[in-house]
Amino acid sequence: MNEQQPGHSGDRPNTAWSDDLLWALAVADTAALLLDGDGALTHANTAAQVLAARLHPDDPTAEPAALLACVPDRAWDAAGVDGRWIGEVATAQPGLVLEIKVFSGLQGGTHRGLVVMSDVSARAARERELQRRHDELQQTYSRLAGAQEQLLQSEKMASIGQLAAGVAHEINNPIGYVHSNLGTLQEYVGALFALLDGYAAALQSDDPAAQRAALQNTRNRLDIDFIARDLPQLLSESREGIERVIKIVQDLKDFSHVGRGEPMRPSDLRKGLESTLNIVWNDLKYKVRVEKHYGELPLVECHLSEINQVFMNLLINAGQAIAERGSIVLATGSEDGEAWISIADTGCGIPDETLQRIFDPFYTTKPVGRGTGLGLAIAYRIVAKHHGRIEVASQPGAGSTFRIVLPLVQPPPQTEAPAP
Repeated sequence: MNEQQPGHSGDRPNTAWSDDLLWALAVADTAALLLDGDGALTHANTAAQVLAARLHPDDPTAEPAALLACVPDRAWDAAGVDGRWIGEVATAQPGLVLEIKVFSGLQGGTHRGLVVMSDVSARAARERELQRRHDELQQTYSRLAGAQEQLLQSEKMASIGQLAAGVAHEINNPIGYVHSNLGTLQEYVGALFALLDGYAAALQSDDPAAQRAALQNTRNRLDIDFIARDLPQLLSESREGIERVIKIVQDLKDFSHVGRGEPMRPSDLRKGLESTLNIVWNDLKYKVRVEKHYGELPLVECHLSEINQVFMNLLINAGQAIAERGSIVLATGSEDGEAWISIADTGCGIPDETLQRIFDPFYTTKPVGRGTGLGLAIAYRIVAKHHGRIEVASQPGAGSTFRIVLPLVQPPPQTEAPAP
C-alpha cells in the first residue's frame, strides 16, 4: 500500500494510476481502494481509513486493506466477467451496511481494480422499516378483506334469517297438501285393493260370471270411476309440491353459497333474479304485484351468489317501501357490452337529502330491528367489485328505481409496471 495519502497534503503520489483519478479520490467522501493486477492494494483514500476504523473499533491500527474482506467472492467473479459488480453487504459491525462497487479493467495495458464503499446503513434501515410497514399493511389488508367477506356472509345469512318464517311457510304450504294427498292416496289404494280382492274371489269361485253383479256393486260403492279420474291429478299435484320444495331448497343453497376464492364465471342473471325472487316471494306476494319485462340478456361474467345478494337486498327494500298495495317491475337488457337489471317499485320513494347517503354503511331510515344499514352498502361494494355501477332514480311518493349495470366480461387484472 502507498503510505502517502493524498488526502493529507497537496502532494500528488507518483504511481501508475492517473494523477487526476488519485486527486479526485483523495477528496471523495466515500471509501475508495485501488488494486493492481494481482489484487494487491496500491492506494486507499482518507475515507477508507475512517471506514476501516469504524469497522474495527477495537483495533486502532486497522488498515484500509481490512475492508477488502467485506467484498464477497462473487463480486470479484462478476467484475472479472462484466467489468463491474454492485451490491449491499451487512458487516460484522451491528447496524453497519455497506454498498460496495467493484470495477475491473485495463489502464495503460495493465489490469487494475477499483473498490468503492459507501455507508448505507441509514438507507438500509429505512428500507427495512418500509418493508416492515408494507408487511403490516399487507396483513391488515388481508384481515380487512377477510372481515369484509365475513360481513357479507353475515348479512346474507341475516337476510335469510329475517325471511326464515316466510321461507318456512313457502315450504310448509306444498308439504301440507302433499301430506293431505298422501292420506287420500292411502284411501284410494285401500279401495283398489278391496276391488282386487273381489276380483280374486270371483276368479276362484265355481261360476265367476255369476259374481259380475256383486263386483259392479263393489265398484260403485268404492266409487272406482272417481278414483280413476282423481288419482292422476292427485299424483301430479303431489309431484308439483315436492318440486316446489326442491326448488326453494336449491335456491337457498345457491343463495347461501360462499364461493370464496372461486373465479368469476359466465352466469345467467335472469335465472339468479328468478331464484332470489322465489326466496323472498312470501314477503311480497300479499301486497305486491310483480311485472316482468325481460329483454335479451347474455351470460355475464360474475360471482352469481354475490349478485343474488344484491337482488335480494333491492327486492326486500322495494317490498318494504310499499305500505299497502303496489307493484314491482323487473326489467333486463343489454347494450354496449354491458348488462342491466332494473328493479322499480311504486313505494314511498326516497327524499333527496336521504338519497345522497343510502349507500353509506350503517345508515338506515328503518326502525330499530328492521334494518342494519348494511344492505345497500354491501350491494354497492359487490357491484363495484364487479366493475359495475348502481344507478338510482327516486321521487318521494312515486317510488324508486334501482338499475344495476355490469360488464358482460370482466376486464383483465391490472399488473404493475416493471421497475426501471
